[in-house]
Amino acid sequence: MEESSIAYDQHQFQADFQIPFDYFVSKKHKAIGTSDFLGFTDSIGNLIYRVQHQSHKSKDHPHCITLFLDASGDTLFTIHRVNKGSWQGFRRKDSREKDLIFKVDRTLNDFTRTEFEILFVDENNEDSKTEFKMKGCPFKRSCTIYNGDSIVAETSLMHKLGIKKFFVSRSRFRVTIFPGCTDHSLVLALIVIYFDGRKLWI
Repeated sequence: MEESSIAYDQHQFQADFQIPFDYFVSKKHKAIGTSDFLGFTDSIGNLIYRVQHQSHKSKDHPHCITLFLDASGDTLFTIHRVNKGSWQGFRRKDSREKDLIFKVDRTLNDFTRTEFEILFVDENNEDSKTEFKMKGCPFKRSCTIYNGDSIVAETSLMHKLGIKKFFVSRSRFRVTIFPGCTDHSLVLALIVIYFDGRKLWI
């Protein structure tokens, strides 16, 4: 099946939407001479979002920068890795303080368990009371995002869904976003941060 690209309207995911939505994550191969990229597709293979690593840390770019794009190539979020366990997310391609929308800090990091706290920034550029947590094991491609006691999203390895390991790369897995979440792109950007710096996942 030929893969196509679809720009999803964020407003179609209403808070009362009662059906979980699945995205499938894998490394996509572009034409010869261009780099691979990480892609999020729907259940029939339409490319919805993709990830582009824009720069590595250098004198001119003090932070490692990752762009979270829609299928058309428009930037939805710019993610800065501030240090080894801290990230900041900005609207679109802006990296100004007024465009900061979330902060992520890794609070636990060992071989079997990794945990993060996410603080959202309000319109006055102050930390809001809304807080997500991410927990799981990156080696097992396991990640669950919580809003309080409610599960917002979680990942599943493809071969654990009844598909034989031999035919499925460990870098390919599913992200399920549950009803009540209206901003799927934001949640998927957090998944990107969860696995940031772990080359085996892509």
